[in-house]
Amino acid sequence: MADKKNYYDILGVSKTATADEIKSSYRKLVKQYHPDLHPNDEKAAEKFKEINEAHETLSDDKKRKEYDFSLEHPNMNFGGGGFSGDFSGFSDIFSDFFGGFGGGSRRTQRQTKIKGDDITIEVELSFLDAAKGCKRDVTYNRKTTCNTCRGTGAKNGTEYETCSKCGGTGEIQYTTRSGFFTQVSVKPCDECRGTGKKIKEVCPDCKGKGTVKNVTTVTFDIPAGADTGSYMRKQGYGEASPNGGPNGDLIVVFTVRSSKIFRRKQFDLYVDLPITYKTAVLGGKVEIPLIDGTYTHVIPEGTQSGKVFYVRGKGIKTSRGVGDLYIIVQVEVPTKLSKEQKKNLEKFDDNIDDKQYSKIREYTDNFESAYGKKPY
Repeated sequence: MADKKNYYDILGVSKTATADEIKSSYRKLVKQYHPDLHPNDEKAAEKFKEINEAHETLSDDKKRKEYDFSLEHPNMNFGGGGFSGDFSGFSDIFSDFFGGFGGGSRRTQRQTKIKGDDITIEVELSFLDAAKGCKRDVTYNRKTTCNTCRGTGAKNGTEYETCSKCGGTGEIQYTTRSGFFTQVSVKPCDECRGTGKKIKEVCPDCKGKGTVKNVTTVTFDIPAGADTGSYMRKQGYGEASPNGGPNGDLIVVFTVRSSKIFRRKQFDLYVDLPITYKTAVLGGKVEIPLIDGTYTHVIPEGTQSGKVFYVRGKGIKTSRGVGDLYIIVQVEVPTKLSKEQKKNLEKFDDNIDDKQYSKIREYTDNFESAYGKKPY
């Protein structure tokens, strides 16, 4: 039996990792192994698929608990004291090992349906589209079931016969004996390649493949608050199954362009606000940008550079919560002053009491105490 994939190792997190740690690691790995960055690299594509598989399980509390249980009990013991509790989900395990209760070693005569491959596409969003939410059409190529043969690969959908080697199950059972032990394994039938059918005459449209390439357009309603690394899944819009199973899924991974005005952390917005020396000294009203419209903020007298103003509820508004706005003040010092402007500034500074420069006075006192001289 192959070892079970360790989703924690795949994402590079510990078993006790929090939901935020799992999400953060997932985002970094998505950027690193995205297929668009590694064209025609099968190893990178397989790694990307594993990363999505691991995140889908570990980001869901119920799935994670079930997965953790399977890690702790890799080889369940069916002998001895028996079981207690709810084992309603293990009926398929008993069927696989013993062929079902009362049925001996007989296997169900059915072909195993294989799900089609998932398709992953990266979509770039502007900062505002991601913050406010938007509709986006995604057009891509995918394999769909051939309508002419209904996915059988046979002409008119009828020119095939049941595989005589596997009896139409698509599987062959192999038994190996070693001393007192008997090992039973099941593999895809090599005669029909696991389809359960042998085509007598191939379909002229799909050439016996059962699938054809088609261009598909899907509209996504992207909710407010999308961020780089977040994704949406459209079930059934991936590749068609090779043997009549369900289609794979379409996974759209978002990349959000940076803004020249905003920075964001989760749903919170940060704005660097440059103000004049006059506004910093005398105060005044300033228009602050928001995702929708603007907001008038009052700068109080004597505002220092680096001062941060917090405004509740003015960040990104989503169905999962509302962020806040942080305004970081940056006092801009004028440059290239004329002689007259310099004289006026010196006259202004001469009229300022040193006590009004509290931070400068504190710095001067500490400096003079330590070095025995004034810094200015």
